[in-house]
Amino acid sequence: MTIKNILTEPNKILRQVSLSVKNFGKEDQVLMDDMLETMYHANGIGLAAIQVGVPKRIIVMDISKNSEKKNPMYFVNPIIRNKNSNFSTYEEGCLSVPDQFAEIERPSECEVEYLDYNGNKKILNASGLLATCIQHEMDHLEGILFIDYLSKLKKSMIIKKLSKQKNKVDRIVV
Repeated sequence: MTIKNILTEPNKILRQVSLSVKNFGKEDQVLMDDMLETMYHANGIGLAAIQVGVPKRIIVMDISKNSEKKNPMYFVNPIIRNKNSNFSTYEEGCLSVPDQFAEIERPSECEVEYLDYNGNKKILNASGLLATCIQHEMDHLEGILFIDYLSKLKKSMIIKKLSKQKNKVDRIVV
């Protein structure tokens, strides 16, 4: 498995709409394995393929706690079929928006249809953190980041801060 580079905002690739996987196969499984390894390495709980520069409708997640057994989930061509009219709020962060967090309100439950790691069609009824994570990652597939839900002022401040971080020269002490 390979740890991939996670793209960070601002980056035009993150704003692309991902394409459906047409012929699911071994190449996609290798990508999902690499994405999962990358996500674990970055201490994340979800990662969309576009975040590693691959514009495919693929997501990996694992919302298990550190002390729990790992429980990786794989979503290929996910589609949200239903969303609850009740909302919940979580403080969200994102591997593509490092060290930034904001409270985001989303439907508290959703039903998602997808292909699993082996290409089998599945339907999942998700609630709580799982529902939030699925919706967050599916936003990535549409070129949407959680900061897009914030006011223009908050969003621009975050992007400005991230741009400055990107432009810093790497320093080493010898």
